[in-house]
Amino acid sequence: MADFVTSTHKTKWIFTPQDIKHKYKVANHRAKQALEKYGTTRMEVDIDGSFSYAESQNDAKDSAEKRPKPLKVEEEQLLRAFYEFKIQDVCDAFKFPRKIQATALIYFKRFYLQWSVMEHHPKDIMLTCIYAACKAEENHVSAEELGKGIGQDHHVILNNEMLVFQSLGFDLIVYAPYRALEGFISDLEEFCGAKDEDQLVALKGSLDTARIEADKIMRSDGPLLFPPGQLALTALHRANAAHSIFDFERYLRSVLSHYQPAHAISELTGSINAIDSLVGKLLTPTSKDVKHVDRKLKSCLDPGSHDKSKKRKHRSKDGSHEATDIS
Repeated sequence: MADFVTSTHKTKWIFTPQDIKHKYKVANHRAKQALEKYGTTRMEVDIDGSFSYAESQNDAKDSAEKRPKPLKVEEEQLLRAFYEFKIQDVCDAFKFPRKIQATALIYFKRFYLQWSVMEHHPKDIMLTCIYAACKAEENHVSAEELGKGIGQDHHVILNNEMLVFQSLGFDLIVYAPYRALEGFISDLEEFCGAKDEDQLVALKGSLDTARIEADKIMRSDGPLLFPPGQLALTALHRANAAHSIFDFERYLRSVLSHYQPAHAISELTGSINAIDSLVGKLLTPTSKDVKHVDRKLKSCLDPGSHDKSKKRKHRSKDGSHEATDIS
């Protein structure tokens, strides 16, 4: 496998927080403009990756009152967080290795640096990212099997495949923190002088906790901001805070002396603290939390559903026994 230092992951896909915020705002603004111009934000995607804005059944020049309300940047963030958690759920259900889960998450994050959720529904892109990750990591699962396993149309997966690849710039080799984590734990056995069974069991427990912490880190913006080695060290730091097995700062100095002598301890500690802070702010929204946002999204993608919902609500207020649309 290629080295991270010379990879496209490092040269093209590590950003600053300001870069990420700007990209989200640009995508959100473009979708809002599409809503005003076409009356919908939905994009029609062909299997070859070509796309165009769908034509709304409504007059695109309808008044602002009739037009669906676009999602705010913060609402898009909430939906992305929901589906990132779903990626982990689906991968767990299929018992995929953590590397596939991490690869799918990175693909999903990168895709929505280019696009708004109003242009491509995250449920569809989530599935395609998992499918693409299985291919990239040579753990092939057919689109039919993946779709059937979670009750979704596999044609949606295949239809978005080329679009996803294009949006990733065909940079499909990605680096996750799990391999580095295994290396650090192996390193710690020597660092701690672990020889008896109790010490080895304690380190194994720390590794298990660190993997869980790495799973959380993968749902934050961390993978877009920091190299996998620093993500792994943060996971280890959080695990050690729970187990208190070794002196973490002393171990960091040891790591720097062996692997990154040019880095200052303060620089590395600063990165670890920044990643730790991202995990502390991590959103894990439920279906209930995103229900209102999902309704808005459906209205943007399919303005006709917005009109139907309003008519049903109006009839309900007039005394009809028909239920309000809650889909």
